[in-house]
Amino acid sequence: MAKVTGIGGIFFKCKDPDATRDWYRDHLGLKTNDYGSLFEFRQGARPDKIGYLQWSTFKEDTRYFDPSQKEFMINYRVDDIEGLVEQLRESGVTIVDEIESYDYGKFVHILDNEGNKIELWEPVDQVFIDMPDQETTK
Repeated sequence: MAKVTGIGGIFFKCKDPDATRDWYRDHLGLKTNDYGSLFEFRQGARPDKIGYLQWSTFKEDTRYFDPSQKEFMINYRVDDIEGLVEQLRESGVTIVDEIESYDYGKFVHILDNEGNKIELWEPVDQVFIDMPDQETTK
């Protein structure tokens, strides 16, 4: 069965994304870049493998979280995005868009039972491992 394997990202709206990102860097020690902070961890089921979680700030008027009206969006890591989308569709879950592929994985967005937009990500963690000079929050 295709399923969620962990948290892949935490995204939230704020008045000043740059200042908020800098605050977290300066006061909580996050290693930041233009996208936020990339957290590195060992995968529970496969401790020999490194996994990543993206923490990002967004402008409060972003349309990226639409159609949800919430101030946040959670990204979940999944192990079989095509299979999961098929299961969700058969269960009547709203699929917001089509699966998109990038070097670092596949993405799709769904809505939960309360209309919260959720991002599903089938990651390709090796892309982050291979990035030269990639600083991560550990």
